[in-house]
Amino acid sequence: MERKETPVLEILVQTDKAGTVELDSEIGHVKMIPFSGTVNSRLFTGIVEPCGVDTQITNQNEVRHMSARYMLTGKDHTGNDCHIYVENNAWFTDGARPKPFRSVPTFITDSPVLAPYLHRNQFVGEGLRDEQGLWIRFYELADKA
Repeated sequence: MERKETPVLEILVQTDKAGTVELDSEIGHVKMIPFSGTVNSRLFTGIVEPCGVDTQITNQNEVRHMSARYMLTGKDHTGNDCHIYVENNAWFTDGARPKPFRSVPTFITDSPVLAPYLHRNQFVGEGLRDEQGLWIRFYELADKA
């Protein structure tokens, strides 16, 4: 499915490398990366609470599942305080991560103006690293004509 051009949310992630934990076993590898960040977009402006974690599990077949879960705190586009919970999932084969990588986000919000839009699950995520850090951008899926 195609995505619209302008991101609905744009997040700059700051990872906590010192807080990263890993484990290896005969059935796979687990890596948990804590992070925080900032959010600027037309819908919402705020922060990623420092309790966010990206859990990456690579199984014995070299399939990697990344699941990032985090809470955004800030203001919706009407200026009201709110939160947005994000669960963002992606899968890669052969241990590889495409650049940019694509993901499937789910949003839960307490904002009465954002809820009807964000609760529709009609979004795709994209992650790309540059000189500033890791950018996670969420786009609305475009309707097929």
